[in-house]
Amino acid sequence: MKRTDISEIFPEATDEQIKKLMDINGADINSAKKGMTDLQAQLTAAQEENQRIQSAVPSEDTQKQLEALRNELDGMKQAETMRAMREKVANEKGIPVSLLTGEDEEACAAQADALLTFAKGFNYPTVPDGGEVKNPGITKADILALPERQRLKAIQEHIELFS
Repeated sequence: MKRTDISEIFPEATDEQIKKLMDINGADINSAKKGMTDLQAQLTAAQEENQRIQSAVPSEDTQKQLEALRNELDGMKQAETMRAMREKVANEKGIPVSLLTGEDEEACAAQADALLTFAKGFNYPTVPDGGEVKNPGITKADILALPERQRLKAIQEHIELFS
């Protein structure tokens, strides 16, 4: 707004009144400019924040890598759970953990029991002297020359001569 605009609207206005109107108008304009400057600063800050947030959002490749790592971690956790379960069953049953391949505790326990049953089938005789051959003081020929009853008893006592 200019002085001439005011004079045209209010021809009887004095210079002092026009000056006051111009001062009021100037204050309104300055206030509006300040408000606009504040709004512009807020807009700029919001745009910068939006840009920061968008740059923080992972890309599609990053999301794929993250998913692959999560899957790998899940697999490792599952493998560790399986290993711990097999180790527990192996310790309880007294067999090597490497022999267990079951997928759950019940299957591993059944497998361990089957292995133990199988292993019991191999009963080797207990040898009190550690398997050393001693001179019995008697020979195979001496035993075979004995009467039948004595011969059977001598064979049992000196079985190492007949093996």
